[in-house]
Amino acid sequence: MKLVVVSAGLSAPSSSRILADRLTQAVTSQVAGADVDVTVVELRDLAVEIAHNLVTGFPGPALREALDAVTGADGLIAVSPVFSASYSGLFKSFFDVLDKDALTGKPVLVGATGGTPRHSLVLEHAMRPLFAHLRAVVAPTAVYAASQDWGAEGLEQRVERAGGELARLMTGLAAARPAPVEWGDDVIPFERQLAALRAE
Repeated sequence: MKLVVVSAGLSAPSSSRILADRLTQAVTSQVAGADVDVTVVELRDLAVEIAHNLVTGFPGPALREALDAVTGADGLIAVSPVFSASYSGLFKSFFDVLDKDALTGKPVLVGATGGTPRHSLVLEHAMRPLFAHLRAVVAPTAVYAASQDWGAEGLEQRVERAGGELARLMTGLAAARPAPVEWGDDVIPFERQLAALRAE
């Protein structure tokens, strides 16, 4: 099972990468019955190639590898710092150069970091709509970490809850759904009845 982590932090180390690492640990510790192969994509290392791709339409080798990793992932963690009350331009640019169908049906966990709790709604008014537009399946719990959240009560619980949600999405809640009905000889499905009427 492949988990790809996209971090848009610009400093090294960055709070966005720290949050991404904690979310990753929460996911991998809760995936049942499968080994998880984790790939981390640091967008700051791809900034020049992303800019070139926006202009030329062709990704460089490192960007191509990152795009392929995201496309082939079973689950995605995406974390951005808050810039001007939204995700960073680098974060948006990466998803702008990704194929428009690459995230269709893919489980995604979103997170963000900022200096103040007042920006926590960036998850709901910016990040969740972005991934909904890309037709991803976004985990119900998103995680925002302000400066004062590190080491404070509550952050670790949110991280664990969100990680569990993504783990369950990755392993497939579809497996818990009831099996499709097996039609017996005495029951004729409506579609078959309709087809027989049209043939007359």
